[in-house]
Amino acid sequence: MSSDELRLELDELRRLEGLAKRPRVQTLLANEIRNIEAKMAKATEPSPEPLAAASAPTAAARSDLSYATLGSFSWEQDNEKIRIYIPLEGVEQGKVEATFKPTSVDVKFHDVKGKNYRCAIPKLNKETVPDKCKVVVKPTKVIVTLFKASKGNWLDLHFKEDKFKPSMDKEKDPMSGIMDLMKNMYEDGDEDMKRTIAKAWSDARSGKTTDSLSGLR
Repeated sequence: MSSDELRLELDELRRLEGLAKRPRVQTLLANEIRNIEAKMAKATEPSPEPLAAASAPTAAARSDLSYATLGSFSWEQDNEKIRIYIPLEGVEQGKVEATFKPTSVDVKFHDVKGKNYRCAIPKLNKETVPDKCKVVVKPTKVIVTLFKASKGNWLDLHFKEDKFKPSMDKEKDPMSGIMDLMKNMYEDGDEDMKRTIAKAWSDARSGKTTDSLSGLR
């Protein structure tokens, strides 16, 4: 009903109220007059401006934030998943930002007692299924669950390149794989090993490779 129609009704009710003699009729008219006046007041009052929806900071806004690195955590595994336990209190589930990729995980914790924290593994031991991975906040810790892309046991959480695995690049010289292996052994070996390998390198240049390498057996 428009404000003009409400005003007409109000005028009519007031006229009837002036003519009414019986108390019950006067009370009914008075109540109806108050209802119409309330409707008119509501119709004329300004509409409140909508509140701006609170939104989480965008990635661009968060790029300037500083984070304390969380390097202390424990983990366990079964045949299908990895669970990472991060000891951290005061975390809110809605202030956790997790980025899961097949071979990496990056979890950020915002506004934890006035600080921001981050726990990241840039290269996992093996591949995971990002869509299944999740973060669960507990009172004294955070549990990050990674689901393995293929079932099996992981020797480590982090990827570690096998230094002693010879290169299989077909474009390289056939001896390059052996030489790379010898370099790695030289870097990790004791003094006797280093002397033996140094002699092998020296002999290799003079065509005595086979005899020199026998000292490594």
